[in-house]
Amino acid sequence: MKLGTLFKDAWDALFSEAATEPYPNPHPDETERLRGRLRWNPEGCTGCSLCVKDCPAAAIDIFVLDKKAKQFVMRYDIGRCTFCGQCMQSCRFDCWQAANDDWSLAATTANGFVEYYGKEEDIERVLAGPVTDDPVKV
Repeated sequence: MKLGTLFKDAWDALFSEAATEPYPNPHPDETERLRGRLRWNPEGCTGCSLCVKDCPAAAIDIFVLDKKAKQFVMRYDIGRCTFCGQCMQSCRFDCWQAANDDWSLAATTANGFVEYYGKEEDIERVLAGPVTDDPVKV
């Protein structure tokens, strides 16, 4: 590259408009097919653990407290999730949905990247100590 071309490019870059957009506002329009944060709906869940077994990133764990009473706690690690949608494909009861409006998952610490889904008292029971049934692993 010639020295004159280098200075011309630098001069043009100094006095041109920025190519970036401000973050986080304004949000771009979300598309319907965008895969953001996963949401778990316990209503239809049977605890079959297909979502856990098929997750390539091992981002989902299920704690089965009482299978007959349908007491489950899901642990979802957003930091490990690749947003591939395999859990949604594997679930026969449509318990997993990807939110297309909740995609900005930036944080300064890793503490907020693990979410627990289930009833409040069941989550407290899982967080308190060992559960009779360990999380389902492959």
